[in-house]
Amino acid sequence: MRPSGRELNELRPISIETNVTRHAEGSCLIKMGDTHVLCTASIDAKVPPFMKNSGLGWVTAEYGMLPRATHTRMNREAKRGQSGRTQEIQRLIGRSLRAGVDRVALGERQITIDCDVIQADGGTRCASITGGWVALRLAVNKLMKAGDVISDPLLDPVAAVSCGIYAGQPVLDLDYPEDSEAGVDGNFVMTGSGRLIEVQMSAEGATFSRDQMSQLLDLAELGRAKLVEAQKTAAA
Repeated sequence: MRPSGRELNELRPISIETNVTRHAEGSCLIKMGDTHVLCTASIDAKVPPFMKNSGLGWVTAEYGMLPRATHTRMNREAKRGQSGRTQEIQRLIGRSLRAGVDRVALGERQITIDCDVIQADGGTRCASITGGWVALRLAVNKLMKAGDVISDPLLDPVAAVSCGIYAGQPVLDLDYPEDSEAGVDGNFVMTGSGRLIEVQMSAEGATFSRDQMSQLLDLAELGRAKLVEAQKTAAA
């Protein structure tokens, strides 16, 4: 039934390669099927002005797509200005990752997660969050190894996965052919222990019932468990 031939509850093949850039404190290249995202974490000793002297750390994110990440070339946003979609996604990544951080333990410093989409085939925001946490984990490991942070500020892994209703059936981890035709589209951001951080769901051509929403949540929990396992293996 699915264009890829996957089962309804089957994730795309996932791989997370770490330490892929030389200078960033944490980095990984996450591949979820044909969606590939480079995630880097950069540590700054200063926090934004609104956080100064608060004793709290801050985690933020920036997101972008390379010109040929999609089927046709896009102009770089540095040239045309950020779109509303880009701003919405990078805010989602930032607040999702902050939900898994003890900002007191992090101390008054900022970690910026940069997510650059090399190739897009659906689910780029979910891949960015999942890979972004791995980059964040690696950067925090360096802080702890150097003695700059005493206790681990990362409370729980954070991962995200898309689910939707395609051809009348609930499916896990939509690729582009499914995403573009889905009657219902949803993104689920969760902690490693299964707590919900954010749920984005919308009818894209068909309404959905509470039972269908529960089915999608069940699929998301299944996907979350597998993603967190991949995160922990990569960051070990």
